[in-house]
Amino acid sequence: MDNNLTSSNQNSSPAAQASSQSKSAPSHSFSKTEAIKFGLNFFKANISVFVKLALVVVAINIVVGIISGMFDRTPINLLWSLVSFAISIVVQVGFTKIILDLHDGKPLNFSHLYMLYPLALRFLGASILYGFIVAVGLILFIVPGVIWALKFQFYSFLIVDKNIGIMDSLKKSSAMTEGIKMNLFLFAFILVVINIAGALALIIGLFVTIPTTIMATVYVYRKLLSQTPAK
Repeated sequence: MDNNLTSSNQNSSPAAQASSQSKSAPSHSFSKTEAIKFGLNFFKANISVFVKLALVVVAINIVVGIISGMFDRTPINLLWSLVSFAISIVVQVGFTKIILDLHDGKPLNFSHLYMLYPLALRFLGASILYGFIVAVGLILFIVPGVIWALKFQFYSFLIVDKNIGIMDSLKKSSAMTEGIKMNLFLFAFILVVINIAGALALIIGLFVTIPTTIMATVYVYRKLLSQTPAK
């Protein structure tokens, strides 16, 4: 009887091991090289689109800056500061939607820069909460802050892309990044190095590296989102 039990355990052992390995293996993955290649190739194929987008965003900032200067040291300076801050949040929301659309092959739509204002308050609330979580983590010996920054980093994409709530965006980002924190950390480190290299190239290099790294990040977001079951 002992021999039969031993034989049975030996026969079932490979299946059990395979099951255990499949459960422990990360369900999400992406290639850092493929992401960066995608970002660079996308930029090269759409240079004119990024030039137009950059010019519009810069123009908005210039106009807001000029108006701020006009209201400087006036009674309504504080009010305008609040208005300009609100404008910046709305533009951030619109910019996020634009880069997601560009990745998906949709045309450049400048109306996103102001039409998505209903998402601004939610976007701001999530950004504040995300910043608070990361700050607390950094206080707790730095490492938790880095981990939480990576874990919840896609909250802004999710709010704009999926129109979900603040807590749901953090939960979904957590699910998307499960098991791949180190890969995401290395990816983020590479993107920082790329942009530093762009800055060292007489700043002009940033006109290439910033769009490249942005689209590489969107690529990773779409990749991980497609691997995450909807709940």
